[in-house]
Amino acid sequence: MSLRARLTLLSPALLLLSAADEPLLVPDVSQREVEIQYSFTGADLLLFGAIVYPGGKQPKKPADILVVLKGPDQSIIMREKQKVAGIWVNADTARFRSAPSFYAIASSRPIDEVVDERTAAIYEMGVDKLQLSPSSLNDSAELDRFQAGLIDLRERAGLYVERPGTVEITQGVLYRARLPLSARVIVGDYTAETFLVQDGRVVAAAVRDITIRKSGFERFMAVAAEQWPFLYGLTAIALAVGMGWTAGAVARRF
Repeated sequence: MSLRARLTLLSPALLLLSAADEPLLVPDVSQREVEIQYSFTGADLLLFGAIVYPGGKQPKKPADILVVLKGPDQSIIMREKQKVAGIWVNADTARFRSAPSFYAIASSRPIDEVVDERTAAIYEMGVDKLQLSPSSLNDSAELDRFQAGLIDLRERAGLYVERPGTVEITQGVLYRARLPLSARVIVGDYTAETFLVQDGRVVAAAVRDITIRKSGFERFMAVAAEQWPFLYGLTAIALAVGMGWTAGAVARRF
């Protein structure tokens, strides 16, 4: 369904919401469910919607929009390698209890021009504002180094993304933004959150849920591993032994 058609369907809701005392957001996403198959190479999600102002009156100063796409939190252990006597070995270790598996943000202007440091930290607006909950480090310098390393690794993998200045706002009420979904995302429940910011203050927020799941043969294997782990393990061992025996037989013939 096109963006115009979706907004047309939302128009009755906009009329009802226009009587509210505070601005409201009516958001949506192009896909509520994303299916991952063996050929999945990533996707572009369109986040769009409308801003409903009290009485339909827009403020003199244009408002800003930030959209955040966030995946399930993960507990991560990072290990730093050092070269000792010519051999690379694990040295320092850091554990983060709640690092987002995926994080992408887009804004109508650069984030530091939209909100101050405190507001950005409260709402985790930006990869450098993520609350990763470290549990094994006390030294602040060491913590900063590991956090920077984690963010750098995930940015290079396309799992942490920032796109400032890419949210389009039309006539002050309609907005849209595209965020990339990496091929390396994990399955689970994701959230697409939209923030309306006026004079550096968040005046409205709304969330839409997105489900990412496997489909086809990949889904069958994931369900089998979860529901019948013993049989799944035996089958995997049998397949590995069979393929090894077959490869050996072929090699002996040649």
